[in-house]
Amino acid sequence: MPETRSAGQFFVEQTGYSRSRPLRGPETFRQPAPYKRYPEVLGRIALPPPHREGGRGLWATIAARRSEREFSREALSLPEVSQLLWAVQGVTAEVSGFALRATASAGALYPNETYVFLLNVVGCPPGLAHYDVRGHALDLIAQGNFGHRLATACLGQTSCREAGVVFAWAAVIERGTSKYAERAYRYVFLDAGHLGAQLQLAATALGLGSVNIGAFFDDEVNALLGLDGVTEFAVYLTAVGKV
Repeated sequence: MPETRSAGQFFVEQTGYSRSRPLRGPETFRQPAPYKRYPEVLGRIALPPPHREGGRGLWATIAARRSEREFSREALSLPEVSQLLWAVQGVTAEVSGFALRATASAGALYPNETYVFLLNVVGCPPGLAHYDVRGHALDLIAQGNFGHRLATACLGQTSCREAGVVFAWAAVIERGTSKYAERAYRYVFLDAGHLGAQLQLAATALGLGSVNIGAFFDDEVNALLGLDGVTEFAVYLTAVGKV
């Protein structure tokens, strides 16, 4: 009987590089916009400037990092949210007009956009916000407490309901395929892993708890984010809260 390949095996094969076949790039090259912008938003939340010095040492932070799934009801502060956002997607330097960010990305394309479900943050209305990287601000794109719907979409994980914020990363896949063709589908997941790992270290350095989440109903999370699931789709989430 012929061997039946799983979807996972097919994905690895079709996105793989091999010396036995030429590397394939895109047929045409068109550099998409490096940042996503919402022409109409419900409000804009200015974020305090992040700290770039001091704080807990790196080695101590790595040793203390743990996944925390239970959070207290204490709200996060806006400076804490600001520091977390900068630590994962913030601009750390400018080189010839190009913005370098805190976390590595294949080809420096940064295909993953950062969304934040604001569940319990001092001075912030509950809702869904999109991170404006260049402006270091949050654009509120939907109002309401998404905690219950988010937990349901994440297979009943209560951490998504009890957290102060839940980060969600969604890939604008054309940013990657414009350079790497099918290989880009690997890179968006690798990039998301970088983001989640760095967010956990940042949360630990601030004395906060966090847990990375890869188990979710894709169509439900995409719907919460307002994405079509094809040209843009959710890849990873991280819940952060007080412990």
